[in-house]
Amino acid sequence: MSGIPLELLATAGPVPLRASEDEREPLVSVIVPALDEEGTIDACLDAVLEQEWPAERLEVIVVDGGSRDATAERVAARARVEPRLRLLANPGALVSRALNLGIAAAQGEVVVRIDAHALPAPDYVRRAVAALVETGAATVGGTMSPRGEGAVGRAMACAMRHPFGVGPARFRFATAREAVDTVYLGAFRRDLPGRVGPFDERLVRNQDYEMNWRIRAAGGTVLVDPAIRSTYLPRTSLGAIWSQYHEYGYWKRQMLRLHPRSLLPRQLAAPLLLAGLAASLPAALLALAGAGPALLALPLAVLLGGYLLACLAVSATLAARHGAALFGLLPLVFASMHLAWGSGFLRACLTRPPWRRSRP
Repeated sequence: MSGIPLELLATAGPVPLRASEDEREPLVSVIVPALDEEGTIDACLDAVLEQEWPAERLEVIVVDGGSRDATAERVAARARVEPRLRLLANPGALVSRALNLGIAAAQGEVVVRIDAHALPAPDYVRRAVAALVETGAATVGGTMSPRGEGAVGRAMACAMRHPFGVGPARFRFATAREAVDTVYLGAFRRDLPGRVGPFDERLVRNQDYEMNWRIRAAGGTVLVDPAIRSTYLPRTSLGAIWSQYHEYGYWKRQMLRLHPRSLLPRQLAAPLLLAGLAASLPAALLALAGAGPALLALPLAVLLGGYLLACLAVSATLAARHGAALFGLLPLVFASMHLAWGSGFLRACLTRPPWRRSRP
């Protein structure tokens, strides 16, 4: 990675947003990485292009990673009639590469990242720029508000609103502006990657957390502001959830190879649960086969029983608030999230890091 040495960020401070001669708002570049998102890309672009921000001070750059569906065609068709919209190709398909390409092509003073599964509120850009100006933070972001479609999607949205599902990270549950370890999406001055280095293209996932770790290590502030609102559209099948969270766990471990000191205790919960279940299973099988005392099955019974009880208790609470029909799906969603994340993390522990560009 290139860029000014990290220690300079703490002393250089944020570069003020430049006001034009006629005091217009800063030009904002919204970057949208996309890959096979034909189901959500139109709604995402509608929300971005309808921002409460002067139209002539907003550009939107969609960076497509070689979509095999109609994502690129939909964006290209809109770009022909919408001068604020541009489509770039990202042959490597990586989100980190897409962000670096978008930043290199951006003309704005402020860069706002929006994912194709996100629907920013009408005042998203305005509030993000205001937070940057008012606080001097290196990067700012808002809380994530999931909204599910279909039975599994609604259950997933409920799971993402509870710490049992996604952990206690402050960027998910903050009620006031505060410094955090990372934020969802994020907005920053365009010159920031030149000061701390670009997004690390070795990482398929977790590239935003890794960037924010470098910012904080250099003395910069990562700020969450709950007034910066957006809606997240979660995956709608258990298989898609498993694949997504398996990748999250796998790439979290790879990111920790680069920055071991960034490890937080909460990130070990799922891997330790899965490792404990795997380690206690052989003894339990011996006990069930009569080849050993029944006490050999106790560790597995405690771990598995405790986890299932926790899943059922939280599921019952959420189902009482959001609909009884969710009760049967929520334990499956929680298990998919936790076990997939843990298995991805453990798989990465047992393999060498794939420091190469590859399709996610």
